[in-house]
Amino acid sequence: MAIHPQAGKLAPLDSLVNIPKLMSAYFLQKPDVSQAVQQVAFGTSGHRGNAFHTSFNEDHILAISQAIAEYRLQQKITGPLYLGKDTHALSEAAFQTTLSVLTANGVNVRVQSDNGYTPTPVISHAILTHNVSSNELSDGIVITPSHNPPTDGGIKYNSYKGGPADKEITDWVASRANQLLAEGLNGVKRLSEQGQTDSGLIEPFDFIHHYVNDLENVIDMKAIAKAKVRIGVDPMGGSGIHYWQPIADKYGLDITVVNTEVDPTFRFVPLDKDGKIRMDCSSPYAMNALLNIKDDFDIAVGNDPDYDRHGIVCPKSGLMNPNAYLGVAIEYLSQHREDWPADIKFGKTLVSSGMIDRVVNGLGKQLSEVPVGFKWYVEGLYQGEMAFGGEESAGASFLRKNGQVWTTDKDGFILALLAAEILAVTGKDPSEFYEEQVSKYGRPFYQRIDVAATPEQKAVLSRLSSEDVKQTELAGEEILQVLTHAPGNNAAIGGLKVVTQNGWFAARPSGTENVYKIYLESFISEQHLAELERAAKALVDQVFSV
Repeated sequence: MAIHPQAGKLAPLDSLVNIPKLMSAYFLQKPDVSQAVQQVAFGTSGHRGNAFHTSFNEDHILAISQAIAEYRLQQKITGPLYLGKDTHALSEAAFQTTLSVLTANGVNVRVQSDNGYTPTPVISHAILTHNVSSNELSDGIVITPSHNPPTDGGIKYNSYKGGPADKEITDWVASRANQLLAEGLNGVKRLSEQGQTDSGLIEPFDFIHHYVNDLENVIDMKAIAKAKVRIGVDPMGGSGIHYWQPIADKYGLDITVVNTEVDPTFRFVPLDKDGKIRMDCSSPYAMNALLNIKDDFDIAVGNDPDYDRHGIVCPKSGLMNPNAYLGVAIEYLSQHREDWPADIKFGKTLVSSGMIDRVVNGLGKQLSEVPVGFKWYVEGLYQGEMAFGGEESAGASFLRKNGQVWTTDKDGFILALLAAEILAVTGKDPSEFYEEQVSKYGRPFYQRIDVAATPEQKAVLSRLSSEDVKQTELAGEEILQVLTHAPGNNAAIGGLKVVTQNGWFAARPSGTENVYKIYLESFISEQHLAELERAAKALVDQVFSV
């Protein structure tokens, strides 16, 4: 895809989203559930949509909240529900809608004490710490569309295990929510604002200090302070903006927050490669403001609005590729967490870099390769059987120092702070650490592209079996594996992955657009990567024609 001419620059003021118009769309537009695009649909990170497109509106949230309340009742989940929101405009409205339904259903809800923002990993951490010490199980909801543009909204349900609910749960919630929509919201309970207050079910909770005070049990904060690592932070207008000063104060860290603005238009975030405002901390275009001042710090970090993603900036190399940082984090943690079991697993998604495979194998550790979606890591992290779970889209979490669960959702805070710990302990920043891995294992060339596909073709791709691939060679190399199920848990990947000695590709249909996504990687050259792309498209086309 061609790079937009304004990528990396601030958006013109007249192009910013009209917030009053957006909010009106949230309340006034009513979904038609006979239209698939207007139904409730849970993807890898909950239900997301755009109020202008009638895919994320008040009716959706009323129905989803009621469905979650009914699910909790069925499962006898009687502890408090931890409710968080990010800084998107629609998040505030959806937060209030959700509160009105939960309280009407008799659910005790814990919210940030000053009605402020609460990041995704903080909700996960609160659920897990509560459930360790209580006989009444808790769960949570996070109102966020993650890094998506300012027009978007999102809501996801986190189970009592702290992380994204599994498919069985979200399928039930989506089905019940769509039933409620089809019945005109009959059966949805709701309280007025005064009724919510009078119910006594809304409980202020100090998420900030509850989370911050526990960080020393997952990150070596003393090492960072002793080394006097200068850390620059761009919250990108996100929900973690009020966490960094308490972190600096408690642990004596040198942290500078370079942008303290919160504005639902996100006018201060440079345009992404396609010319849209997208708070993607893995994009060098969206992170351009921080990159311009990277030399002022030893480590600089950015996070998306709900803080489940991380962007790591090093002075010499700039913004690290997310795949590269995952491999560095795994190697460092495996060597500096003495209380972790020797046979513990390290997780990667099947579209993450093969560098991770090589690093884990080089360490003599166990690799668990799972489908796309952090929900596949929840059980392993929850049980303490998986030390680390990471995604190529710059999301990861890992265990406490003692080998017990920290979060089972992606945590942008600890991945950011880990970069500072790596520098403090080893004297090398993560990019220097990565170059040592390249010298040992080879340099990967990685790409992701979108290819147009009809709904019928997407359906074919999603239900492939390995026998459907007849080729024995890909881009000049023998095909070693054809995967339609992930090796780590044998779960269907909803697509295809083909592996050779020095390269691989994976193809997955998009859940929201008429495209399929191809992920490609070569350990030979950029030219070989281009050959892989051509061969991958040809292979998929041949599968479509069968």
